[in-house]
Amino acid sequence: QVRLVESGGGLVQAGGSLRLSCAASGRTFSRNSMGWFRQAPGKVREFVAGMGWSRGFTDYVDIVKGRYINSRDSTKNTVYLQMNNLNPEETAKYYCALAEYVLIPKTTASCNFWGQGTQVTVSS
Repeated sequence: QVRLVESGGGLVQAGGSLRLSCAASGRTFSRNSMGWFRQAPGKVREFVAGMGWSRGFTDYVDIVKGRYINSRDSTKNTVYLQMNNLNPEETAKYYCALAEYVLIPKTTASCNFWGQGTQVTVSS
């Protein structure tokens, strides 16, 4: 059974940084891809960043390009999302997800497994 566990969320001031982690277990992930999504209260869950597990290629939503960095440590089965220069509009619960059949999971429908999420709150 695949299990995804996020950590690293918290409270940060505007302009600050956080690094989220997503530890994956339950299988080998060489043929999968991983995505980061976020959901603010009253809003839909939206794609933020994603990467192919084996080759490490990445993609980002335009509004985070240049500020967020998606990376992985294959030895730990863990992916990371470094978030810099955060602003209050990015306050949300952040989720990692695993997709089995797409290059980069950009939609919630393309994801097969989800973590429980970690809260990120950016104060002004």
